[in-house]
Amino acid sequence: MAIGDAAAPAAGGVEYGGRLTPYLLLSCVVACCGGFLFGYDLGISGGVTSMNSFLKRFFPEVYRQKQDSKVSHFCQFNSELLTLFTSSLYIAGLVATLVASSITRRYGRRASILIGGTFFITGSVFGGAAVNIPMLLFNRILLGIGLGFTNQSIPLYLSEMAPPQYRGAINNGFELCLSLGILGANILNYFVVKIKAG
Repeated sequence: MAIGDAAAPAAGGVEYGGRLTPYLLLSCVVACCGGFLFGYDLGISGGVTSMNSFLKRFFPEVYRQKQDSKVSHFCQFNSELLTLFTSSLYIAGLVATLVASSITRRYGRRASILIGGTFFITGSVFGGAAVNIPMLLFNRILLGIGLGFTNQSIPLYLSEMAPPQYRGAINNGFELCLSLGILGANILNYFVVKIKAG
């Protein structure tokens, strides 16, 4: 077999002749939704942390700095607590990815995706019910764990499920969904920021 000739079967082997079935396509689309959730969270957090109603409720000091016309707007969000809120998702995701790799190897890709989905749902519940900063941070950590599990296992799952002739297209579905999640979050931010608090 020549180097770089991915289509050539191994010596004495038979080339995999898988085809694209509706079940396979549905499985891959559902798995790609993990990319949409990741992209949505990337896009939504920037908009939420700049909204006056959010800052007034959870980060009043940052809100006061933002309202002060004498303070430079270049550094108006200079808050370690707000930075911790934003970055806790990514730190939790990094740590969870390291744990997820061994779970994925031992129990399979599907189990890892289900664990990640469970953390997503739990984190979303805590985010919706948050009334103080510890609950917000716990929400972000749970979402980060969900992202760590799903982003580690979904690309592997898609690669293994896809027939060789469609592997590139199916793998790019994850990236497409990630970009669509960012786009959807930014469109939502654009309209939500115009809503006046009552």
